[in-house]
Parts: sequence; structure tokens; C-alpha cells
Amino acid sequence: MTRKETSKGYFYTKIEHFDFEKFYTKKMRFSLHFLMWSVFGILLMITYQLAYHLTFFEALMMTVRMTSVNMSVFYIFFYLIFPKFIYLNRFNSIIYLLLSCIFCGFLWLFVTYFFSKLYVLLGIDISSGELKGVISMSAHQPLREAISPKRLLSQAMIIFANLSPFFFFKLLFEIFRVYNKVLKIQKQKASLEIEKINIERDFLKAQLNPHFLFNTLNNLYGLTIKKDDTAPEMILNLSEIMSYTLYESDTDKVQLSKELTFVQNYFELEKMRYPNKENITLELPNYDCSNFMIAPLLTFTFIENAFKYGLKNKKNPFLHLKIELKNNVFLFHLQNDKMIEEISHKAGGIGTENAKKRLQLLYPSMHHLTIHDKETIFEVKLMIDLN
Repeated sequence: MTRKETSKGYFYTKIEHFDFEKFYTKKMRFSLHFLMWSVFGILLMITYQLAYHLTFFEALMMTVRMTSVNMSVFYIFFYLIFPKFIYLNRFNSIIYLLLSCIFCGFLWLFVTYFFSKLYVLLGIDISSGELKGVISMSAHQPLREAISPKRLLSQAMIIFANLSPFFFFKLLFEIFRVYNKVLKIQKQKASLEIEKINIERDFLKAQLNPHFLFNTLNNLYGLTIKKDDTAPEMILNLSEIMSYTLYESDTDKVQLSKELTFVQNYFELEKMRYPNKENITLELPNYDCSNFMIAPLLTFTFIENAFKYGLKNKKNPFLHLKIELKNNVFLFHLQNDKMIEEISHKAGGIGTENAKKRLQLLYPSMHHLTIHDKETIFEVKLMIDLN
């Protein structure tokens, strides 16, 4: 089980990944209902035989009557009454539910009375024991008395005890079905959000390439004119950056080592534009990180903004980036100078907001981002659990 599944919970994950529509076919629905009533019938028949000492035939007839009564109320309520309930407002739904419960109580009494009349016509009754003559007694009373409010009140607990197990399981099943559907909708929405973020990421890459390429080529041109020995290395760095942004970063996850190589190459090329290179520092892990995967270009917006808006303070320009990996946790700490009179826009820019969305969608409950916009310093701290 992954860390992400653990944070959600075992049952949440199982419900989220359960394909309810594929499982709950017409055949499966019929099978489950048949199983429910069969189990009830068997248990009820055993009860009649062991507790009331009825013969097999008498227990069977009583079981058929009670099961038929419960089935009538159950299906009328859930397939005729309940579907209308969910479309009402709160007040009307409460009134409707109370009236429906009263109606189901009278219906239970009426169907019980009907079966008693039918059994008497067929000559079926209980011949001995505690339930002796119970069917004929029920059938011989007037209909008005059999389904009267007084009768309903006296039989309320019996009706409730008979119907509550079926209503409980049905409601529990419906809650599960609705919850599963809600989770699927949320998952689809999250997928659409990720797709949107990926489109915005691709747009960011499209913006990066011409802008960054133009500045870098200008710097490389200057180096080649001077016949600087670092020109071939810078060209190689540029080639690796272009390869990474165009091809390797199109996947959901990349090796952390490749992402760090991209950051290092980008730093080296950006440093070409600044004379005080000692004020631009980069600290990366000095060991192989290939076993860890991370979303590509996740921190690039912060780094790009640091070079774009930082290094402008004439007294103390600086840009420091430190990336660590401790206990499978990715640690990103970026600081850069900031002009006192500069209007803050980095903490709430489009690129930064997109980065926050990507973090929330890709690493929910697995990351912590803090952005400090101080008077002369802009700071970004990010932690991501890579488990």
C-alpha cells in the first residue's frame, strides 16, 4: 500500500477504485435481492420451528406470508416512494418521509390481512402451540379494524423490527453507491484539473524555450567571439535543457536525478548573465537520486522568478538554492534579494498559482509549501514526501 493510499484510508481507497457500474448489473442485482430474501426466509423458518414448534408446512406458510408482506412494503417504498423523496426541499422531504412511513405501516397491515384471508380460504392455519389459530383470528376481524390507527400503533414495534434490517441494508447500499459515484466524479474532476495544469505546464515550456533560448544564444555568441573555453560546455548544457523540456518532461513523473541535472544546467546558463557569480549558489545532493521520481518542472517557476526578479539589489544581490533529500523527503529552499520598492507579484503570479495547483493535485497531504515575501528577501520552502 502506498503512502497516498494510507493517508486516504483503506476503505476510502477500495471504494474509490471499485467499479460499481460494472459490478451492479441486472443479473447481480437480482442475485443479491434473491440472496437477501432467501437468508431472511431460512432464518425465519428456523425460528418458527425452533421457537414456536410449528410443523414444517406451518413454518413454511408463515414464512411465505411474512416474507411477502415485507417484500411488498420494501419494493413499494424504495422503487415508487423513495425516488420522489430526493427531489424535495428539506421541509417537504421531512413531511413526505413521515407520511410515507405511516403509509408503509398501513400497507404492512393490509398485506398481512390479505394473506390471512387467503390462507383461511385455502384452509391453512396453525393447529397448535403459541400461535394456534393466529391466522384465522387475523382474518376474521373487519378490515376497518385490521388496518386502523389503533392497530398500527399496537403493531408499530413489530413492523419496525421486521422492516428495519432490509431498510438498513438497502440504505447502506445506496449510500455506498452514491458515495462511489461522488468519488468517481471527484476523480474525473481531478484528472481534468491535472490535464489543465499539464496544458499550462506545456504553455510554460513553450514560453521558456524562445525567451530563454534567445538570451542564452546571445550569451553564447559573446563567448564564441571571445573564444572562451566554456562555450562548448554551455552549448552542451543548453542542448540538455532543450532535450529535457521538449521530450523527457512530457511524462507524469521523471527521475529526480534528471530534474536536478536540468536545474543545474539552467543555473549554469543563467549565471552567464551576471558578473557576481559568487552570489549565485546552488547546492544539490552529492549522491545518486535515480531511484526517486518527481513531477517534472515542479519547482521551475520559483527558480525562473528568482532569476527574473532577483539579483537587482545593488548593495547585496544574491540568489541561493539548496535542494536536499532526507528520509525520502524532497527539500527545496530558495532565497533571493528583492528591491525594497518592488511591488510583490511573485507570491501570487499565474506561474506560482499553477505550481500550487500541481502540488495539491499531484501530492495531496504529501507536501508543504511556504512562501515568505519579506522587505528585502523573497523565500520559498517546499517539502515533498516522495514515498
